Amino acid sequence: MLNSPYFQFNLNPKDSTWSLFGKQQDAPSIEGAWMRVDYRTPLKTILLTGGQNHSALVTWIKPRISAPQRVASPVHGAMQTLTLESGPDDNRLHFRVEFALPEAHPLFLWRLTVENRSKFPVTLGELTLMQAGFFPKRRLLPASGTISLRYQETPTTYGTIRPHPVPGELAFYSNAWQSWGFTGTLGHDETRPHTRLSFFTKSIWYNQSTPQRRRNGHFTADMFGVLGDRRHRSGILAGFLSQKQHFGSLEASTDPMYPALRLWANGEYARLDPGTSLTTDWAAIQFVAIDNPDPLAPYLEAVAREHPRPADPGVPTQTGWTTWYQYEQEITPEIIRANLNAAREMRDTLPLDLFQVDDGFQTKVGDWFELKPEFPDGLAPLAREIEAAGMTPGLWLAPFILWRSAKTKRRHKDWVLRNRAGVPVNAGFVWDTFATALDPTHPDALAYAQDVVRTAVREWGFKFLKLDFLYAAALPGRYRDRTKTRAQALRAALEALREAAGPEVHLMGCGVPFGSALGIFNSVRVGPDVAAEWTPSWQHLHRPFRGETSMPSARNAIQNALTRAPLHNRWWSNDPDCLLARPDGDLTPDEVRALATVIALTGGRLLLSDDLTRLPADRLRLAARLVPLLDRRPRLLDWFDTATPRLLRLDLHNATGNWHLLAIFNWEDDALEISLPLERFALSEGEYHTREFWGGATGRISGGTLSLGRIPAHGVKLFSLRPVSAGQPAYLGSDLHISQGLEVARFEVAESALEVELARPASARGRVDLYLPEAPKNVSLNGASREWESLPGGVYRFEVAFHKQGILKIGGCSRNR
Repeated sequence: MLNSPYFQFNLNPKDSTWSLFGKQQDAPSIEGAWMRVDYRTPLKTILLTGGQNHSALVTWIKPRISAPQRVASPVHGAMQTLTLESGPDDNRLHFRVEFALPEAHPLFLWRLTVENRSKFPVTLGELTLMQAGFFPKRRLLPASGTISLRYQETPTTYGTIRPHPVPGELAFYSNAWQSWGFTGTLGHDETRPHTRLSFFTKSIWYNQSTPQRRRNGHFTADMFGVLGDRRHRSGILAGFLSQKQHFGSLEASTDPMYPALRLWANGEYARLDPGTSLTTDWAAIQFVAIDNPDPLAPYLEAVAREHPRPADPGVPTQTGWTTWYQYEQEITPEIIRANLNAAREMRDTLPLDLFQVDDGFQTKVGDWFELKPEFPDGLAPLAREIEAAGMTPGLWLAPFILWRSAKTKRRHKDWVLRNRAGVPVNAGFVWDTFATALDPTHPDALAYAQDVVRTAVREWGFKFLKLDFLYAAALPGRYRDRTKTRAQALRAALEALREAAGPEVHLMGCGVPFGSALGIFNSVRVGPDVAAEWTPSWQHLHRPFRGETSMPSARNAIQNALTRAPLHNRWWSNDPDCLLARPDGDLTPDEVRALATVIALTGGRLLLSDDLTRLPADRLRLAARLVPLLDRRPRLLDWFDTATPRLLRLDLHNATGNWHLLAIFNWEDDALEISLPLERFALSEGEYHTREFWGGATGRISGGTLSLGRIPAHGVKLFSLRPVSAGQPAYLGSDLHISQGLEVARFEVAESALEVELARPASARGRVDLYLPEAPKNVSLNGASREWESLPGGVYRFEVAFHKQGILKIGGCSRNR
């Protein structure tokens, strides 16, 4: 038995199971969980199965359990540990399971080692580290409605998992394998979104070792997920701290009376030779308080401790521009230079840090050293010009995927990853063609990918690399090194690319399995591509693709930017993709504002991808209002209550005091009239000044309800709330910056005057709203007299225009004389 301040852990050798209980009252629990290892041994005769199937560890063979020990982990601090050894089994495989309870962190950790002591190789399949539930059902109580009974009458033969001691309303937060897969929380009466385009996209969007269930209340996830209770606000997070060794998968049932959860590492039948062993990544369990301000923090921070982030290369990349969404593959040096000149000219409104050349410079994907005729001088001159303009030169590459017609494929057929039949693997339908992939375990293929990256940095001069379609190096296939799992192959390949790039380059990963990217990339795309349309389309057809959750669209990019916001500045800097501000796209003004709000409030970077030579001044100013970036993680108040979060809260502080930034989204296709109690934002009743950013309306609320008014379809209301302090001036906000306050560098009240110092990165023009106990007598901005507008409730509005710094002085506005 192990004990920590958070858990009690028990082993039961009699039935080969383990149990985990929380120390708090009404905590979740796992009882009678069991493990299993599936593997194959070779046959003396050749069969299509490739070997004889076996299962082990379901029953512990001659179990040896060590005495509890206290050890010092360099990563997780002091831990209490226990070791179980089982075997050898009939094929002389030996199993060791290490269990650990960190004393300073509310986590339970364990990992499995399989050692081959036989004289022949075996291939490892699924390594099930925990299964509780998933037994043949015999309903004893109804699965819906109000249930107040406990679980005593449900069968326990196959283990039990309880998000709360009392049955409630269960849901599951499902994390996807890579950047573009749907991530969100789904309830008992929902199914995980699936694609109708499986033949074209299955290899792109899904880990093919994770089953895609299509039954209500039955879900899967990759790396980690949360099985929780919406009614009782508690849950169980299960997952892996890394995916260096295996891609980890989960399967969950949200049946209220028969919840179930399984967690396994995918061995993918990689070969384990005689005399060798393999250890899984640490598996982890956290009991989650759903309404905690940062509910997933213990797990996410443990993952971060396992993978220290690469050093900041010191190249500015927070704001920028990329060619892709305006020009796609139709780029030329003339187009790039025209936008570069426009970016230089607009620095007085919106300074950009990064200027990225995306896909379209190469003749074919995979032939990276053969450029289109439009680039006779190569890419190095463009990189020099970008740097001379004061921006970081960036370049897009996809080092592991290639067109089937690429010369690289024809010249080096042995570099290509192939299936068991010897056919090049299908890497998905992209660029309106089927692509294939390099074998990352082939030394020459990997050397080629490294050479591409090294050349882009050392010879062409790019200091920011966006590496895309990285899943291609982890597709199921017959690898040259058959002792490697797909996760091991991809991880080694990504480490090789980082080595080739060097520490001074900012690497961004896209289309990458998340567990493989940790500790390698400075930033990672967290969702599907954006598009200048709300829902996906192909060849101008919308209706057949409306339900696709991984195709490019503003809706899909927003989905994962929200649900993966807690990863920001823990695992890497989140990249939510671009703000498409152009007025000639299919996005309505409300949809553009919603996209801008999500990008701003979830951290990461701000990239534009419109034709800068034609972008209207008002759309440029919209983007400028997001700069400097907030670079904070918001609180997702309803992250477990709906598939797409609608309520965000960000708490801010500076010289003006403390205030709350509240975003309320309407993801419906029709406008809604909404009022919400302050408790829905985890705020107490009181008196607050309010200001709505996009419309500029000010007001004051007393009591416990925030009236939002009409929110248009796919729109947002963004409020600042500041506690009322009687008789004191208050800064309410402005349209200079989306934070409605961080634009203030100094806020001083002296006798009967108020002085407000405003700071912006460039030239600024807008309106500032303040509550004043008395009407101003005189107002000046940088010494020049200014007029003002009186609004209801003692609010005064001031028009301001300045370059970088504005000193707003207001005389005779305070009773403190």
